[in-house]
Amino acid sequence: MAEIAVNLCGIDISNPVIPASGTFGYGYEYADLYDINCLGTFSFKGTTKEPRFGNPTPRIAECSAGMINSVGLQNPGVDKVIEEELPKLAKCFHKKVMANVSGFCVDEYVYTCEKLDKCDQVGWLEVNVSCPNVHGGGMSFGTQPSAVYEVTKAVKAVTKKPVIIKLTPNVTDIVSIAKACEDAGADGISLINTMLGMRINLKTRQPVIANKMGGFSGSAIFPVALRMVYQVSKAVNIPVVGMGGVSCAEDVIEMMLAGATAVQIGAQNLIDPYCCRDIINDLPRVMTKYGISCLREIIGGCN
Repeated sequence: MAEIAVNLCGIDISNPVIPASGTFGYGYEYADLYDINCLGTFSFKGTTKEPRFGNPTPRIAECSAGMINSVGLQNPGVDKVIEEELPKLAKCFHKKVMANVSGFCVDEYVYTCEKLDKCDQVGWLEVNVSCPNVHGGGMSFGTQPSAVYEVTKAVKAVTKKPVIIKLTPNVTDIVSIAKACEDAGADGISLINTMLGMRINLKTRQPVIANKMGGFSGSAIFPVALRMVYQVSKAVNIPVVGMGGVSCAEDVIEMMLAGATAVQIGAQNLIDPYCCRDIINDLPRVMTKYGISCLREIIGGCN
């Protein structure tokens, strides 16, 4: 029998498949479609200290092999998440959930992480220093080793939960930034967040998205994501969560061979809401096809 369980930062999960933040809401929305307890875990919607309405519309643009979004971290704020969203989730998801945290200054990251650290439902804190859709925060923290070090160090001081830093691909040297996270005490790295992209309306000759640019995701970015997961996993000694353009069980295996301990699936959830469930069910078939009996044994198996 194929063994698909893995251990992520000291927590055992039944399989490596994790819906990515921003594509799975707070989980209970998908629980109406299937039993989401089949997931290894999931990363809930990016959460900030204060409520955010998000960016002006339009904030979605279609592409031939993906999409661009500029939602802008729309969320009800951490207090409402703890008071309202997590209790709803507890009724349908009985595993630890990954909390995705964003901020506009170090103090905001610290405040939100400290609040979520007290929630028993939360297993991991995924600290997003890589959102390209907001100004004055998000990606700006993840483009310089010194800045990501400062955020990581500050968050680690206020939480006992594993801290996974989510990195942007919109940099020249992903390895130096990942190493800064590790040096500051991060328990794991997740990458890649979306790439920066745009579309122009030929009729109006104006950007399709009100914010002009946004995060490009989908199958087109998979080779870039795979390359960065490979580079980072060879450079650090902490687990890597791979993501970016993953859409099938074969992609999950490829990410794990590149060095990922677990794999997040994002844009594909918006195309096929059943995709994570179906990928989990398909993993044993693909493992058999390629002579794999245990997923833990293939992590970083590509030299």
